[in-house]
Amino acid sequence: MSMFCYQCEQTAKGTGCTTQGVCGKDPQTATLQDLLIYATKGLSMYAHRAREFGVKDHEIDVFTLEALFTTVTNVNFDPQRLQGLLRRVAELRDRAKSLYEETCSKNGQEPEDLGGPALWSPAKDLDGLIQQGREVGIAGRKERLGEDITGLQELLTYGLKGMAAYADHAQILGHEDDEVYAFFHEALDFLTKEDLTVDELVAMNLSCGEVNLKVMELLDAANTGAYRDPLPTPVRIEPVKGKAILISGHDLKDLEALLKQTEGKGINVYTHGEMLPAHGYPELKKYKHFVGNYGGAWQDQRKEFDQFPGAILMTTNCIQKPRETYKGRIFTSGLVAWPGVVHIKNRDFTPVIDAALAAEGFTQDGPDKTIMVGFGHAAVLGVADKVVDAVKRGAIKHFFLIGGCDGAKSGRNYYTDLAQAVPQDCLILTLGCGKYRFNKLDFGDIEGIPRLLDIGQCNDAYSAIQIALALAKAFDTDVNGLPLSLNISWYEQKAVCILLTLLYLGIKNIRLGPTLPAFVTPAVLQVLVDNFNIMPITTAQEDLKAILG
Repeated sequence: MSMFCYQCEQTAKGTGCTTQGVCGKDPQTATLQDLLIYATKGLSMYAHRAREFGVKDHEIDVFTLEALFTTVTNVNFDPQRLQGLLRRVAELRDRAKSLYEETCSKNGQEPEDLGGPALWSPAKDLDGLIQQGREVGIAGRKERLGEDITGLQELLTYGLKGMAAYADHAQILGHEDDEVYAFFHEALDFLTKEDLTVDELVAMNLSCGEVNLKVMELLDAANTGAYRDPLPTPVRIEPVKGKAILISGHDLKDLEALLKQTEGKGINVYTHGEMLPAHGYPELKKYKHFVGNYGGAWQDQRKEFDQFPGAILMTTNCIQKPRETYKGRIFTSGLVAWPGVVHIKNRDFTPVIDAALAAEGFTQDGPDKTIMVGFGHAAVLGVADKVVDAVKRGAIKHFFLIGGCDGAKSGRNYYTDLAQAVPQDCLILTLGCGKYRFNKLDFGDIEGIPRLLDIGQCNDAYSAIQIALALAKAFDTDVNGLPLSLNISWYEQKAVCILLTLLYLGIKNIRLGPTLPAFVTPAVLQVLVDNFNIMPITTAQEDLKAILG
């Protein structure tokens, strides 16, 4: 076995990728990512103990987010970039160790003699690092600790990875919380212990969900603070004649910088994938050359990017192996990396602009077609009295949250079938890139309220939670007492941390698909079933019958 990875929904045979990642990750990259997680645990062992004395280091805190985020599925595929991160984590680990030991000395205490990841030292070359990665991978822990304990460790690890992505987006926009950084170090230190019980691991996973709620609140405040509350907005989904740049991912600050740098240059900017909801933010939609959305979800990018007659910018996770036909006009930024693809530093998008100007661009306008975005919690709660009244009168019978991640693996047509089968007297809330399965369909409205409400990116699950909590308050019940059903599609680690948040909130009867995580063993699944009645999807008609009776 040259690698083992089961962190995403599309993992090979539903059990784990062992020779090549379905995502495109090769064994080198996989083992280097395993090693980076291991080394970051060692960094946190010292950072956590230093924090217990009130001593902290902001650079260490931010790097911890970046180290976790860079290992999220479809982010960093470049062994050279990963090698640089491994050298850096060793430097910061030594700094954290010095902080801890100096603090112990000042307080008259003997420092703990730490082992495991705290003692790791990087090999001299890339081959040596890869060998180290093989020695600390998941397979070894499964042999030592068993499937259940390892699976719960990975559930927590993946929750931390997803939460790190959201926390990183928030800190880029200037919103941070010291308690969040403290939890990352505490949880990573916790994961170095090999005598953990199932109950302890379940409790820490729920704590991760609790902290992730705070992180999503931070990110919501960061996005709305910078760009104001999203407004219901029609978004053009057909091209406009002229030069073009396509921006994908999630990073709104990258988008803002690109819009500023392209203003007046005769280049139209289009969103792709999870960047679609950006059109609802007033401080972004004000740019006249921000003209629409092109394409659909991330898994169709190789075909769509090949056909796009301009430059392409990938700002966060979701990159796939570029075809040679467009490799010269795709660029990465932030933590994203693919070998041979030009990486943009310091948000200087001159190379992207030059590539767009050199490309043909769209030679004619497409049809005038639009879809609606911008139904965040501020917009929906602004008409909450109308929604509540419609529910009380029976005009709205049920709410369905149908959203999450999209993917190429078979079974996701369930979400299209479900959305189309939802009765006309029900509203559909959606978020994430899973909505591309049905967001171009016409669902009509109920008394002027659109039946399909696009809440935003995956991280805007915070908006969905706020809407649900407000409705529960209005009807004097809890979320489980609402006529609300959650049908969630998952793919990668950001979906995992959102699931942990929903479980922390005590939300039950979640239907998860298209398949359950490979790292959730039957015994662990039974714990989730017993406590939260979490269940796999079946068919759209069977699930609708069970939900509506």
